[in-house]
Amino acid sequence: MRKLLQLGAAFLLATLPAFSAEIAILRNGFTIRHERRDLNGANTRLYTGSDNTSYIDIPTAEIDHFEPDLTPVSAPAPPATTASIQDVVQGSSARYRLDPDLVNSVIRAESGFNPHAVSRKGAQGLMQLMPQTASTLGVTNPLDPQANVDGGTRYLRELLEHYNFDLIKALAAYNAGPLRVQQYGGVPPYSETRAYVARIIRDFNQKKLAEQKQARKAAPTAPTTKAATIAAR
Repeated sequence: MRKLLQLGAAFLLATLPAFSAEIAILRNGFTIRHERRDLNGANTRLYTGSDNTSYIDIPTAEIDHFEPDLTPVSAPAPPATTASIQDVVQGSSARYRLDPDLVNSVIRAESGFNPHAVSRKGAQGLMQLMPQTASTLGVTNPLDPQANVDGGTRYLRELLEHYNFDLIKALAAYNAGPLRVQQYGGVPPYSETRAYVARIIRDFNQKKLAEQKQARKAAPTAPTTKAATIAAR
């Protein structure tokens, strides 16, 4: 009887949502940090932010196991305000001729606008630059919002140019690396990368639709203009 109670308790704990920060270890070797999780049909929904609006649905069968997030937390620097981050985004987007909405969508997916975010693999800052990438881009302090966004925006522009402005491939390379995109001739068959690309495209499209709606309200008789281009060639 005691053994049955123990098994029942273990099953109950396994089916309850997790509320502490964890790392999902996928069978393909990728990891996803999340604040909490719950079951959603055949998928496990990983909430990557604390606001319940940022999440990734991963087939439960593709998750090997979960581990607690033991990443050491560095002493935080004075927090960057949303206004100052947007100033940085506007400046870097203009410098590298990218749509600031796209850069914002990448930042949202990468760090949730946390300038001090550090992933388990060592990616840092708003645009989650890996140390080697940051070094190549000349970013000496990836936790500095201006340096990080400038480097990440420049890298995104380089990827877009490399893939002839194919946004899907550029985003996949930003997440999984250009070698993986070359290996598979496009988006690698990784759930994390596919969800990452879809999340950014969805967020970017929502921004464009909201802008068009606002423009129609401001000038109801004016013809609808085309959405802003992702990058100026």
